[in-house]
Amino acid sequence: MDFLSPRYHKQSLAQTLCRLGLFVICMGMVLTMSMYPMLRFLGGKLHSSFTGSYLPGHHSVLLINCPNEQAAKDIGRAIMERRMAACINILPRTSTMYYWKGEIQDATEILMLVKTRTSKTQRLIDYVKSVHPYETPEVLSFPVEDGSLPYLKWVDEAVPDD
Repeated sequence: MDFLSPRYHKQSLAQTLCRLGLFVICMGMVLTMSMYPMLRFLGGKLHSSFTGSYLPGHHSVLLINCPNEQAAKDIGRAIMERRMAACINILPRTSTMYYWKGEIQDATEILMLVKTRTSKTQRLIDYVKSVHPYETPEVLSFPVEDGSLPYLKWVDEAVPDD
């Protein structure tokens, strides 16, 4: 009977090592998958800093329509004072057609182009919704794929990162 004991012990050790190996592999996969977004972001930052290239999507342009020029200027100044944007262009008088409560509406609006960091867009959208005179303000965000590097660096300097 003693000759069975060492064999049983070896199988138990083999099973333990197999389970430990599977556990390590599974934990490695979970950690890799959970850290992938952060690692990709850091890799992109390192690449852009070493090569001097632009990381697409780091900046955004928002389109905001306002009912009149005074509302656009008030909202734009408030955004600038809160350092949520580097630059705001207020384009005069755009003709707009849209559905509202089941009917086609015609209006004259003022279009704002807001340049900022993508990390600020949600905060900016929430702020605009809280002060905008429209019940459902138009606030659309578009990521910047490429552009003038000196200009984009200026945007970074003008809009502090949280």
